Amino acid sequence: MLLKRISKWCTKILLSPWLHRLIRFALGSVFVYSGFIKLMDPKAFAKAISQYDILPESLLAPFAIGLPALEFLAGLGLIFAVRGSLSIIFSLLIMFVIVLWYGVLNNLYIDCGCFSPEELKNHEGLWHAFYRDIVMIFAVVYLYVSHWIRSGSKAHLSLWTETKPN
Repeated sequence: MLLKRISKWCTKILLSPWLHRLIRFALGSVFVYSGFIKLMDPKAFAKAISQYDILPESLLAPFAIGLPALEFLAGLGLIFAVRGSLSIIFSLLIMFVIVLWYGVLNNLYIDCGCFSPEELKNHEGLWHAFYRDIVMIFAVVYLYVSHWIRSGSKAHLSLWTETKPN
């Protein structure tokens, strides 16, 4: 009986439209902020990108402007629930995790390029950014799953809230 009540309460909280909105707004705000900061100083971001040594010199400038612009717009799209924004953010996070993992594996002692040059300045910083991006990927997965469950048929909820009679 108590377990059933706890299960219902957890389901109610996890599937709350307010929790969904809060996470969507927070994640979107992170991307708006990071995109804006990088757009304000594209030269510093291009320098951070060049330290990974994975892009040719000719692509640094377009990438240093295009990626932050995409982050900014996708963040705004997520805040205002524009279709496709969450998929773009998920793709960006996967790319960021791969690049950060590359930096960690190659023992790069560089700024991650995530927010500003002053944010992270050492190898532990890459690990910190890597784990932060993993947490954001979990937030994206939560948004996908909660949206799928809330927009789908109520049959999905029966798996979590009701026990089948024998």
